[in-house]
Amino acid sequence: MVAGQHTEPKTQRQLRFAHALALGALCALAARPLTAQQEAERVVRGLTFVGNRSIDDYTLKTVIATSNSSYFATAWWLRWLGLGAKRYFDEVEFQRDVVRLILFYRQSGYMHAVVDTAVRRTAHDAYVEFRIYEGEPVRVRRLEITGMDGIIDPERLRRALPLKVGDPFNRLLFQASADTIGAWLRNRSYPYEQVLRNFDSDVGADTAALRFDAVPGRRMWIGRIEIQGLKRVDTATVLHTLSIKPGDQYHEDLLYRSQRDLYSSGVFRSAIVTLADSVPPEAGDSLADVLVNVAEGPRHRIRFAGGYGTLDCFRAQTGWSAFGFLGNARVLDLSLRVSKLGVGAPLGSGFVRDNLCGAIKDDRFSDTLNYNVALTLFQPAFLSPSHTASVAVFTERHSEVETFTRTQIGATFGVTFNARRRVPVGLTYTYSVGRTDANPAVFCSVFSVCDDSTQRFLNTRRPFASLGVAAGERTENNPLDPTSGGHVAVTVLHSSRLLGSSSLYEFNRGELELARFVPIGRRGTFGWRVHVGGVFPGLITVKGVDSTQQFVPPDQRFYAGGPNSVRGYRANELGPRVYVVNISDVHVSGGDTTFTKVQTSPTGGNAVVVGNLELRVPAPVLPDRLQLATFVDFGEVYVRQRDLLSLKSLRVTPGAGFRILTPLGPVRVDVAYNGYAPESGVLWVSDSTNLTKVRPAFQQPRPRTFLKRLLVQFAIGQAF
Repeated sequence: MVAGQHTEPKTQRQLRFAHALALGALCALAARPLTAQQEAERVVRGLTFVGNRSIDDYTLKTVIATSNSSYFATAWWLRWLGLGAKRYFDEVEFQRDVVRLILFYRQSGYMHAVVDTAVRRTAHDAYVEFRIYEGEPVRVRRLEITGMDGIIDPERLRRALPLKVGDPFNRLLFQASADTIGAWLRNRSYPYEQVLRNFDSDVGADTAALRFDAVPGRRMWIGRIEIQGLKRVDTATVLHTLSIKPGDQYHEDLLYRSQRDLYSSGVFRSAIVTLADSVPPEAGDSLADVLVNVAEGPRHRIRFAGGYGTLDCFRAQTGWSAFGFLGNARVLDLSLRVSKLGVGAPLGSGFVRDNLCGAIKDDRFSDTLNYNVALTLFQPAFLSPSHTASVAVFTERHSEVETFTRTQIGATFGVTFNARRRVPVGLTYTYSVGRTDANPAVFCSVFSVCDDSTQRFLNTRRPFASLGVAAGERTENNPLDPTSGGHVAVTVLHSSRLLGSSSLYEFNRGELELARFVPIGRRGTFGWRVHVGGVFPGLITVKGVDSTQQFVPPDQRFYAGGPNSVRGYRANELGPRVYVVNISDVHVSGGDTTFTKVQTSPTGGNAVVVGNLELRVPAPVLPDRLQLATFVDFGEVYVRQRDLLSLKSLRVTPGAGFRILTPLGPVRVDVAYNGYAPESGVLWVSDSTNLTKVRPAFQQPRPRTFLKRLLVQFAIGQAF
């Protein structure tokens, strides 16, 4: 129900009457039949707007019917190819576009807007220009909300409305504000609310006074819950999944949450949770019945997927899921993931290794397939509808480029508390038995363990148990290509003999990540991220070493660098490292020692700092499919008690790149500049049996030319 009261001077009424006549004339003109010349097809080669300040070009293009041809059909240096989509000029729709723009401006609060046009026509082409005079808008000078006393703080609600005092009087936002007030009431136990809208505008003074009269109706509680559509699933399963029960106060958000939980369980193809009656019950009745309508989905599903990565080569995964396992809404899932296909034994290929996966062809940790096989039982609504649980058994081989390989078999048990709320908290216990293989030079340099027997002791299979806690909030509007929102994530991991770990696995590990995305204009985005972490190990006694020392297993240390980290460095190559050269590559001539080929092995650290700043904007060419980006990454991997955790030691690598937007996520190419010399480290000579330290501080020279200081990174998905 809308009531509009207008107090306007006579001259303003005459002006509005003249506008109405003009609009009528335009509509009559648009309805005239076209001449033969007008009917000739012309391709729209240019579409521009001039004079629009409050509403951008992108929005105005969505309002009109006339649209520009694609870039390949408009750029003079590409048109001769005959490529790209061609959009044709329609005289009738073009004249109607003037009316559409005027009406849209008036809905947006610009009552004095005037639209003129200029069209340059050739035999086959048309260049269209809309010239807009916006004028001053009618602004909201007063906004009142009544009927909310004792229910909602009007000032707090007023701040949440999309239309505020001082804004142009946008009719669409006026309706959206009424919908917002209604939603606030429905989430406070008033499902049969009404919001009446009134406005009083003075076009001569360019002001408007708005008023929302809320009629909350009766406060309601949940009554009977009726479930429809069940065939194999029992009623108790649905009731246990719902976030509502009879006797609870009515909250519309809980109905939406219940609907989402039913659908996400995988048991149902669709789910609708709504009020059974659209009209209020009889007087004196404060119970609202709820209707749950579901459609069951298939009980078994099989999935397949495949892909390619510069550090994983070809990869594939498959899985089988059984929904409603042993009754209730449990899900039994069997999954298999394999990577290093084409480079790792037993499915290696010389052609693939030398051409498609050349980045890891010399990495000894990538010479065998990586795999993960897991059997997992998921239990939704664990203890309450807000919590979920899972138990899994797994076996895997996981390797990181140039750092380590971890092979293990084990089991995990996890519980997620408040899984449906903004900040879920996960608690996970993991027990596994496995071994970690790292470069012998890493053990020599980091742990002073160089003899073969002691290194074999460190590589022996041993139990590892940990208790982890993770909490976080994600508010990104798009998980693949976020343009607003952000995330906060905290992870804490504890491992000790009290949990069942070996004495070599006793440490506490924590990580914190903050990220935020801010829209810039209509389609630009500025994002930043900060990631910090630290490991606090206990003291151990290593066989063959006299003194006690701190030991952090290679698979629990921090590494940085790569396409999703500091992009000026290759994967894991930021921070401490050691150098290894085979004895056959050592040449002595005239007292000088030269090395033909030196291998780098990152050692990682027990503390890390990584940060990213990135600006993304649409490209001038194909803006719907192509983005341009500039970024600055910084970070460092530290070894506490040896390095000073100073911001002066941070490595800063700027760069630029582009993204090709696809349904699977943006395909990203980044070029980063690294002007630093490689980190210095101990140089070891290997004779395939023993390691000999030849230099305590070896450093490779800084690349001499600008081009050699550039590093190209390929990836799918945004960097963070």
